[in-house]
Amino acid sequence: MIHLELDEEETALLQQTLEDCLSDLRAEIYDTHNLDYKAMLKSKKVMLLKIQESLMQSKMEPVIG
Repeated sequence: MIHLELDEEETALLQQTLEDCLSDLRAEIYDTHNLDYKAMLKSKKVMLLKIQESLMQSKMEPVIG
């Protein structure tokens, strides 16, 4: 597991980048007719959603220090 420390601005940029990428992926999945490529895109989408969820969870965790 990788531990990454981001400030608020970096976190916001990463969140927006993930949103943009997921939006693009949704459109590409919809427009793709090659089933193998579509499956790969869906797998990528699942991983990005997992990263996004981890990011959201880390924002909710209290800072101990």
